Amino acid sequence: MRDQRLDKLAEVIVGYSTGVKKGDLVAIRADPVAMPLIVATFEKVLKAGGHPFYLPESEELLDVFMAHASDEQLSYLSPIDMHRIEVIDVAIAFWAETNTKHMGKVDPSKPARRAASRQPYMSRFMERAATKKLRWCGTAYPTHGAAQDAEMNLDQFADFVFRAGLLHLPDPAAAWRAIDERQQKIADWLNKKKEVHFRAPAPPGKKEGTDLTVSVDGSTWINCSGHENFPDGEVFAGPKGVEGVVNYTFPAVYQGREVQGIRLKFKGGKVVEASADKNEEFLHRMLDLDEGARTLGEIAIGTNYSIKDFTRNTLFDEKIGGTFHAAVGAGYPESGNSNQSGLHWDMVCDLRPGKNYEGGTIDADGEVFHRGGQFVREEWRG
Repeated sequence: MRDQRLDKLAEVIVGYSTGVKKGDLVAIRADPVAMPLIVATFEKVLKAGGHPFYLPESEELLDVFMAHASDEQLSYLSPIDMHRIEVIDVAIAFWAETNTKHMGKVDPSKPARRAASRQPYMSRFMERAATKKLRWCGTAYPTHGAAQDAEMNLDQFADFVFRAGLLHLPDPAAAWRAIDERQQKIADWLNKKKEVHFRAPAPPGKKEGTDLTVSVDGSTWINCSGHENFPDGEVFAGPKGVEGVVNYTFPAVYQGREVQGIRLKFKGGKVVEASADKNEEFLHRMLDLDEGARTLGEIAIGTNYSIKDFTRNTLFDEKIGGTFHAAVGAGYPESGNSNQSGLHWDMVCDLRPGKNYEGGTIDADGEVFHRGGQFVREEWRG
């Protein structure tokens, strides 16, 4: 008998997050380790009148590919992938890594070349999503590998995952609709602003803090309330320009590599200086991936206060209530940023006060609306 919480999760993703309807072609992509959730979701799609199909992924096959693929094969973009992204109505992905570090010793140039080859796919994905011709949602399936990264056992991590998605509540979809309503007020207010300014003290061991100014004049703030990511909890916009310095509090994880102590300096909207305490070479490789990789594609504020702890899983970490994150690389056209890149790498900065750490602020057009990890207005708080 499968965990009944998986049925609840599948019901929310199919019924609320992606709104599967009769006749929809629905791709379900995951490693076979997530089969209990795959089966539950497949069943829910059928009951909704959709046409589900399963698209398997495999860590083992990816390892073989990285070990033996030629430069030509690394740079190859399958026409099957491009056809699929044109014809599906819904894309559902379950991230279920059993070994989150399986790419850790791969030559960084190989995943960089592969990511660059997939830039047309990513651009088309974002274009279709922006025009609502493609609905999509990604969520995590609890595995031992992810639990280990979060420094939990599997049962503890599963509880964390399901509670972050509010699946412990009698009606999770209703709870997410309430979040949607509250966050829309934040987005509506920010949509009238031209500039946001992020400030935070220097993290332990660093000499300077974060002082980052982001132009959002003409951008659109998007309310993320459980549709594309699940769990969710953020508002984000597509930057028009960026100036200043950011010191990221948490390690940034990408393709199994953990980069610690990242400092980025922006000038004229692009990264002009980049350093890290660990895996700095990998950071530079990714920023040099293509012409758009050094441009900021997203700026966001985390609003999920059910997520409190860092897990080394971006799905959860970027949503932590009281943080902000920014992504270098591809932007989302619907947010006002059409930057194209094979990279989209979210990095998280904590604004909450802690031991020997005062916490930070966010202001919009000079008005502080977020202080010490909380919105100033009571009605915006989670």
